[in-house]
Amino acid sequence: MTQLPDGRYVDDAPFDADAGLTAPERADLDAPSAVLIWRKFRKHKLGLISGAFLVLCYLLLPVAGFFAPYTPNDRHPDHQFKPPENIRLFHDGSFVGPFIYPVEEVLDTETFTYKYVPDTSNPLPLKFLCLGDQWHFFGLVPSNRHLFCSPTADPIFLWGSDQLGRDVFSRILYGAQLSLTVGLIGIAVSFTLGISLGAMAGYFGGRLDWIIQRVIEILRSLPELPLWLALSAAVPSNWGPVAVFFIISIILGILDWPGMARAVRAKFLSLREEEFVRAAEMMGAAPNRVIRKHLLPNFSSHLIASATLSIPSMILGETALSFLGLGLRAPAVSWGVMLNDAQNLASIEIYPWLAIPMIPIIVIVLAFNFFGDGLRDSLDPYES
Repeated sequence: MTQLPDGRYVDDAPFDADAGLTAPERADLDAPSAVLIWRKFRKHKLGLISGAFLVLCYLLLPVAGFFAPYTPNDRHPDHQFKPPENIRLFHDGSFVGPFIYPVEEVLDTETFTYKYVPDTSNPLPLKFLCLGDQWHFFGLVPSNRHLFCSPTADPIFLWGSDQLGRDVFSRILYGAQLSLTVGLIGIAVSFTLGISLGAMAGYFGGRLDWIIQRVIEILRSLPELPLWLALSAAVPSNWGPVAVFFIISIILGILDWPGMARAVRAKFLSLREEEFVRAAEMMGAAPNRVIRKHLLPNFSSHLIASATLSIPSMILGETALSFLGLGLRAPAVSWGVMLNDAQNLASIEIYPWLAIPMIPIIVIVLAFNFFGDGLRDSLDPYES
């Protein structure tokens, strides 16, 4: 201790920034940013569960044909509008394993509609790892092995059949391959355009910034749904399902980039005057390097969170276009195409299982929103 002329004492020991910190607190200061983000994210239980669910859904996409008992367009004309069949485990109080009851089709002479009466005295155990229709692993490797199939010659419909006798459960699994993938492609297009144009507008400014801003204002002033319809209607009707899928994905991405471009521009306007940016420029760094190495990393957390929150809008956009008949078309299968087949409200009233494709859409959109909220909170440095 050293005494000053005014009588005060000053500790002349070297300054220790870690003094008074416990071992866990000191470890937090030395931990990488990814570890700190994960520690915050796992406290967000709803976001953590949603993230695990989404990862599982995307991992199952390449093997959807293994879990689906039939191909999406496999028709069973003798089993139109068949209601869902329940899988049971117990029969007369004893464990049998997964089984179904055989169903008899009976004509109701009063309403002239068919009713399906189960024979509860004859349980039929399901077959597992059986051979069936051919499907392709990752769209390349053929296989005809399925997780389960019907124990009899009659088809099994876990979630019922549609007007053509197609299995709704199988079509939903195959439809997920397109409905969930369209969001990823759309986000790739949207982020490529938004980040590139927003970065140029925010970093260079001037006339280039003025031109990009006017383009953004014009696009954002146009009604979104009519613009979607106009661009989708311009797609030639003789194009194949794959070509239409990629065009719809690109259309959704092109219409979504203005919001991202404005966010990137605003962030770059605030960062380009920072000392580390000026120092990089004075050392001779090219604009491309300054943007990639110094500006974008400071904005990456917002980009990641924005991506998870933008994918649901892409999925809903494809669903809306396909529902209106201007998106994907048969024989392509997506959730929107399935809802397009169920537009008749009278049919929904009689056969409510035709509206089942709404359920995965709602679940997936909510999961993306919950996951995006948790990720955004974890990436926010000011969030405790």
